[in-house]
Amino acid sequence: MEFGIWGRSRVKRIGIVSTRLAGTDGVSLESEKWVQVMEERRLTCYYFAGELDRPPERSYLAEEAHFNHPEIQEIQKACFGVTTRPRSLTDKIQEVKSRLKDDLYSFISKYKIDMLMPENSLTIPMNIPLGLAITEVIAETGMPATAHHHDFYWERDRFSINAVSDCLNMAFPPNLPTLTHSVINSYAEEQLALRTGISGRVVPNVMDFENPPPPPDDYTSEVRQAIGISDDELFVLQPTRVVKRKGIEHAIELVCRMDMKAKLVISHDAGDEGFDYQERLKEYADFLKVDLLFASDIINEKRGRTKDGRKIYTLDDVYPYADLVTYPSTFEGFGNAFLEAIYFSKPVAVNTYSIYTKDIKPKGFSVIELDGYVTKDAVEQTKQVLADPKFCQEMVEHNYELGKRFFSYDVLRRRLDIAAIKYPELFGQ
Repeated sequence: MEFGIWGRSRVKRIGIVSTRLAGTDGVSLESEKWVQVMEERRLTCYYFAGELDRPPERSYLAEEAHFNHPEIQEIQKACFGVTTRPRSLTDKIQEVKSRLKDDLYSFISKYKIDMLMPENSLTIPMNIPLGLAITEVIAETGMPATAHHHDFYWERDRFSINAVSDCLNMAFPPNLPTLTHSVINSYAEEQLALRTGISGRVVPNVMDFENPPPPPDDYTSEVRQAIGISDDELFVLQPTRVVKRKGIEHAIELVCRMDMKAKLVISHDAGDEGFDYQERLKEYADFLKVDLLFASDIINEKRGRTKDGRKIYTLDDVYPYADLVTYPSTFEGFGNAFLEAIYFSKPVAVNTYSIYTKDIKPKGFSVIELDGYVTKDAVEQTKQVLADPKFCQEMVEHNYELGKRFFSYDVLRRRLDIAAIKYPELFGQ
């Protein structure tokens, strides 16, 4: 199949390209929300990634696209933390890039893709050959594309020292005439323009506030007991991975200073970040005499059973039973867990990380704020929220209405017109 400058036929088939489109990571979740909105418009979405749990009849698996593929891991280790690279590494990058380009062309041909939508794969260099491959395919075909950027490499210290600045400047992200860009917060919009000269459009993360979560079903009736929370204990939920930037030690201190019978439950494990921080949290909780539970063995992406026969719950199953959600992160690209707490009508204690302060707080949410540390006022406000059901109900209802106004699917529908604005003839506008 020959690929020249893309014709003016209307876009009907969107090719979503990422390292992974599976599970409950932010990129996978948000991309699926975009899919729902696009398919309302009678567009059909197809998927290209190194790991997929999307409909198989619309999925193209390219194993080397995954950031955990052995060859990609080998490239990653050799590219960062140093300032020069051997010629053999350049050759290796080019070899893998070439194979991924072949896969991308096959994907486009197989599903007759009209437009590409790279999901974070032109943003953070977790797979350098994939980013280069996508960039070259768009440049060679003149194909319309819109990149959804979640977190840029300059936002992560581990990418600051590298031997691939030429690759980063070329593809993370690229500046191409047929490629538009969307970012998830206003700081990213500013930095993208400042560092690259590229104009982006803010499309925030969203929840389906038009449709409140359904009431808990019988399957979840024993969630508290399964996790290990007694009837007379408060359930404080930390719905994140065990990662340093999540600031979980602040949640431990808050629970300690509440001086109420409570258990702090962390929903996810450390993943590939290592377990040093988890051990630190255990020691800190022991020191402050806080009951800290790690529940990742029974909280997962899908319902099921553990090897010893216990029920596995989703995070959506767990939220309705929490009394308080803690989200004391020091840095977030946006803050999905914050929106989830609002969506499930739970009071939330949140640290004033930069994106919260700039893009979320001005909307007027009523929350327990931690400005880098736990204050006496924050402790007293937490006690009031937990002791006064009427006050708590007014708070969560107020927050839900703000969520519906500023971070709903309707907001996404209005803002998901980036490509249509630039290519009105493609969408018939």
